[in-house]
Amino acid sequence: MEAALLQREYPEAQSTTGHVLIADDQKHILDALQLLLKSCGFSTEAVTHPAQALNLVKGGQFDAVLMDLNYARDTTGGKEGLELVSEIRSMDQLLPVVVMTAWGSVDLAVEAMQRGASDFVEKPWDNEQLLQKLHSQLSRAEAQRLQQRQRDYELQEARDIQENLLPKELPEVAGFEVAGMTKPLRFVGGDYYSVMRLSQRHTALCIGDVAGKGLPAALLMSSLQAALKPLIGQRLAPHELCRRLNRIMCDLMPLGKFISLFYAVLDSSDNRLTYCNAGHNPPLLMRADGSFAELNSEGAVLGQFPDWPYQQRDLRMSRGDKLLLFTDGLVEASDANDEPFGEQNLLRIARENPSSRARDLMGSLIQAASQHCGGHFQDDASLIVLKAI
Repeated sequence: MEAALLQREYPEAQSTTGHVLIADDQKHILDALQLLLKSCGFSTEAVTHPAQALNLVKGGQFDAVLMDLNYARDTTGGKEGLELVSEIRSMDQLLPVVVMTAWGSVDLAVEAMQRGASDFVEKPWDNEQLLQKLHSQLSRAEAQRLQQRQRDYELQEARDIQENLLPKELPEVAGFEVAGMTKPLRFVGGDYYSVMRLSQRHTALCIGDVAGKGLPAALLMSSLQAALKPLIGQRLAPHELCRRLNRIMCDLMPLGKFISLFYAVLDSSDNRLTYCNAGHNPPLLMRADGSFAELNSEGAVLGQFPDWPYQQRDLRMSRGDKLLLFTDGLVEASDANDEPFGEQNLLRIARENPSSRARDLMGSLIQAASQHCGGHFQDDASLIVLKAI
């Protein structure tokens, strides 16, 4: 009879229902809240201790939490309840959490909201107000989760598009082994690399880094790739390719953004590498005798100076030589003391693995950098390893 009366009294609350976790250490409060919510179409589960509530929330089975702030261990201060709010919010950013307390104060309400509570109800509560707030929070959470699903879908699409812009497999190069990979910091990133056969004897290698992270950097990276690919197809000399590419990117580049790029053409008939460095981290050439050189032709980054006169250089690689092309996200990966991984570790590992195949050396370098930063790279990280065999 009482349930029927409640249904007639609060019909608007039945439009948005769900599974609600109720946490309160007083049984008569739990009984009253369960009766109210069940009469309006909600399913409920009741617990009397914050630890029980936390364990159930971890299961991810609830659409909302309705919880007291005061429990037996800390009757008036709300400490246990406030800690529970913080822990719930750390697990789920969108789960509605409506808090209740019989010792309501402005300060306690403000702190609960600062810790992530969605709304606040003071005991003794008004049934209509409580249902309206719960209904409002459920509708809001449903809209937020829909938006999140849409963002996730769009990001996945962006990720798929970016993966299609990067090489799925690298070509075979006579007399050489080559391996490459990229590790975006976020779902998509601003690093770019490519290895393309130009002819039977010529192979183009390039690696680039867009200033910034995430989707904005990925969009600029796609613009770079769209402009770069046809220029590579024209088989331009490295300095001329960088000159033309720079002019294109100057017209496209937003204020404060730029791209660094290293571009080289390998002639496998005489092991000659001709390259141009447009503001990129100088690749490291590790000779078979343990000496090394940096490949830097002192060019400016792309997208800033439309009339920059790019230069190129060339060198010959010998059997056992290894060339490491990388972005700064690899060498700047830092540990807890903000100590970067650094070029010296790239050289050390290359020296320690003189007979490693290109793919194995690439794996060792990425693994070492990941261990150094505890798996938490601060930027996109990419690497190409070219080894003369």
